[in-house]
Amino acid sequence: MDYSHIQFCDSSIAADGHCQSPVDIHQLHDLFQVAAFWAQDRSLEDLQLAIANSKPVISVWDGEKLIGFARATSDGVYRATIWDVVIHPDYRGAGLGRKLVESVLSHPHMNRVERVYLMTTHQQSFYERIGFECNSSTTMVLHNQPKLGFPTQEIQLQELPRG
Repeated sequence: MDYSHIQFCDSSIAADGHCQSPVDIHQLHDLFQVAAFWAQDRSLEDLQLAIANSKPVISVWDGEKLIGFARATSDGVYRATIWDVVIHPDYRGAGLGRKLVESVLSHPHMNRVERVYLMTTHQQSFYERIGFECNSSTTMVLHNQPKLGFPTQEIQLQELPRG
């Protein structure tokens, strides 16, 4: 199938008439329901917050239909993490997923980062073909569960007296 008409859009760039900007949150939610077992319980509000705190946010469009998505968080120099890489099942196998990840990696906020991380459950070989390596030595996780009584304190910044 010919996918030359597919558009890859950076949501941080103003819409140019060919791309949807910002990401249609309802279509993204629907895409996750169809194509991402790990994101099916996400609320619209939480998705909006995650997108607002991510750069870049890349979406993939077939006309008016959202068919792919990925986002990243980064300090722009040392570390970045790619999140939520997804291509609609009807469009897989045509190289769109690879182009999506490469679009994220080549973004100006990502292209000079020393280390880029991502998590995947079943797609290690896909990411290895792009250049990622398995890394078990530096990955740790904290499951933040405020209901369990972790102390949450408000931190107040105070100006030190000058002397």
